[in-house]
Amino acid sequence: MRLPREDIDLPEDQGCLRWVLGVPLALVYVPAVYLCYLALVMQSDPRDDRLRDDVRLVAGLSLSLCLLGLLITITPVFRRNLGRWWFALPLLLATVAYARGQTV
Repeated sequence: MRLPREDIDLPEDQGCLRWVLGVPLALVYVPAVYLCYLALVMQSDPRDDRLRDDVRLVAGLSLSLCLLGLLITITPVFRRNLGRWWFALPLLLATVAYARGQTV
């Protein structure tokens, strides 16, 4: 006799599983937040093209990490066990990083 799919994922087991699945996402999002912060804090001189390129690079790295986090979150295991608010942080960070990279 085969058990239905709903019986496998017990609600009381998801608490620990959410913590375990949150660790790889935190390892991706913490550097993304730091790089986004660096991109926002760096002030470039109007004549300093080198610093502008550095700000764009840091913003691009933050954007790349956010997209990596979104790709991880889209997988079925993560989508089934984590809430939708896990999509909010990378989308917000990616928007800020992209805007900073374009407005330097």
